[in-house]
Amino acid sequence: MRGTKKLAAAGTVGRALFLRALQHVAGVRQAGPFACDCDGAVWQGTNMAEMTGETRERYPHFLAIPTRWIDNDIYGHVNNVRYYEFFDTVINRYLIEAGGLDIHNGDVIGIAVETTCSFHRSLAFPDVVNAGLRVGKLGTSSVRYEIGLFRGDDAECAATGYFVHVFVTRATQRPTPIPERIRAALEKLQVE
Repeated sequence: MRGTKKLAAAGTVGRALFLRALQHVAGVRQAGPFACDCDGAVWQGTNMAEMTGETRERYPHFLAIPTRWIDNDIYGHVNNVRYYEFFDTVINRYLIEAGGLDIHNGDVIGIAVETTCSFHRSLAFPDVVNAGLRVGKLGTSSVRYEIGLFRGDDAECAATGYFVHVFVTRATQRPTPIPERIRAALEKLQVE
């Protein structure tokens, strides 16, 4: 019986820690209308897309990315790992085309140091993902990109997230100022 009591207490503590982490990340005092089975992290309540407040107008750049059959997982929707690939694709394509980033031979490259993704609705093959891109913060050697993934012409985001690059010299892997051409391209993506 002692083991059972300890296990029950651990479940209560785990739930409390989970809800505290949720409150910290979401920036709210209460978990709101959500309920959570912390064993399986099952969410119930408001549609997650309604929480984002994100619209297409908030993203100055878009890239259409077709999904592939292989992107679907056994549950019939795009696997969560693929969302990060969509983020990486819209960012690096923009850097290459608009900023002149030379991924093969350039002296300066961007290294991902932080990423996050919030899922709001499912994507599935054969959807076309319209990846919206903006710059949330532009520093001397780092940038925080903010991404919204939209299914086709949907007004609601399927997912939102951010991605932080620190620009480094390829040879030393030490931070360096963002090259002027890349900085100019990134400045075009800043929004108020």
